[in-house]
Amino acid sequence: QVQLVESGGGLVQAGDSLRLSCAASGRTYSSLVMGWFRQAPGKEREFVATISWNGGAKYDADSVKGRFIISRDNEKNTVYLQMNSLASEDTAVYYCAARYGTSSRYPSTYRYWGQGTQVTVSS
Repeated sequence: QVQLVESGGGLVQAGDSLRLSCAASGRTYSSLVMGWFRQAPGKEREFVATISWNGGAKYDADSVKGRFIISRDNEKNTVYLQMNSLASEDTAVYYCAARYGTSSRYPSTYRYWGQGTQVTVSS
């Protein structure tokens, strides 16, 4: 079993930066593909970024490309999402997720989920 706990969300102004963290428990963390997703009110959950078990493969959504950076530290069982140049459209609940196997952009393919952390960007 894997448990995920996100932190680092908050209220910021447009143009600011935030770094989200997701701490994972479980002995198999280093073998997991980790992903970040977000869900704005009234919208479906959408893919933000994903990173392979060893950090060698990273993918992110076009909407965050060049602004958000996903990384992981397997010694700390933690995955990060560095968010720069935040805009009002980035306002959402951000979720950390984990799966075994290959990277995926689809929420339904992830087995483990955190509780989410709210990010609000004021313009």
